[in-house]
Amino acid sequence: MASTDQSVRVAVIQAASIIMDKDATIEKAITLIQQASEKGAKIVVFPEAFIPAYPRGLSFGTIIGSRSDNGRKDWYRYWKNSIPVPGETTDQLGEAAREAGVYLIMGAIERDSEYSGGTLYCSVLFFGPDGVLLGKHRKLKPTAAERIVWGEGDGSTLPVLDTPYGKIGALICWENYMPLARAAMYAQGVQIYIAPTADARETWQSTIRHIAMEGRCFVLSCNQYVTKDMYPKDLACYADLESSPEVMCTGGSAIVGPMGDYVAEPVWGKEEILLADLDMKQIAYSQFDFDPTGHYARPDIFKLEVNREKQESIEWKK
Repeated sequence: MASTDQSVRVAVIQAASIIMDKDATIEKAITLIQQASEKGAKIVVFPEAFIPAYPRGLSFGTIIGSRSDNGRKDWYRYWKNSIPVPGETTDQLGEAAREAGVYLIMGAIERDSEYSGGTLYCSVLFFGPDGVLLGKHRKLKPTAAERIVWGEGDGSTLPVLDTPYGKIGALICWENYMPLARAAMYAQGVQIYIAPTADARETWQSTIRHIAMEGRCFVLSCNQYVTKDMYPKDLACYADLESSPEVMCTGGSAIVGPMGDYVAEPVWGKEEILLADLDMKQIAYSQFDFDPTGHYARPDIFKLEVNREKQESIEWKK
């Protein structure tokens, strides 16, 4: 169990993927992990869908009732650059975490390898400083057009991991607007709450500050800074981007303390490594007057039931 008297340096990596290029993105990630470690970070966080990309602005040739051949080509490219978990890529990331001596939290598009290898999931992967893949979280509810390319996770991947620095867990982007999902994280005692996102709007800042106050936890929000010229010109549906702004995502990564104040202010308009030293006793200070699953709970009135079983479409009987 973590000591409440200690502090831990964390790094939030605001950077863009090498879009649709898994290998180049991993190479960039490994460089950034090492840089963060050299700055003293013990926990390193990457944005949502960093490997191989958050496909902002792409339609994959879809309209209601039909899909285009060009859209299928882009889908295949995205699928091919996604990663099985575990697999060769997680081995590479684990080795990078081990060499840097950090806890690594990585946003990745996971290709389900248990069955056909067809469905993709927007996932967060957790690695220990020994290089071990400690767990994963699959996004419970892709938002709007994300449902074209990503499947839904279930309650079997909602981990909160015990580390020497505190309990770490993650919810991705707009699933942070699901009150019961947040409650499930608080009930597991999350202290370092990871919120990778693709939302660069000012309203997202209100969200992460509210979560920090509500959960009495540190919130590490991580987004990408992306420009249109980063997209490969040979995408089959590149014309989708013609009306897009030059800056596709302005960033806004930030770190918030358990009283809702910024520990690291939002960064806009550039790639950057945000660093902060988290004073873990601030969590206990903040719980003096509010603890969402302790003295401020009313279990006699409200209760949440969480189904943690993996959901299977087929059950094989003996």
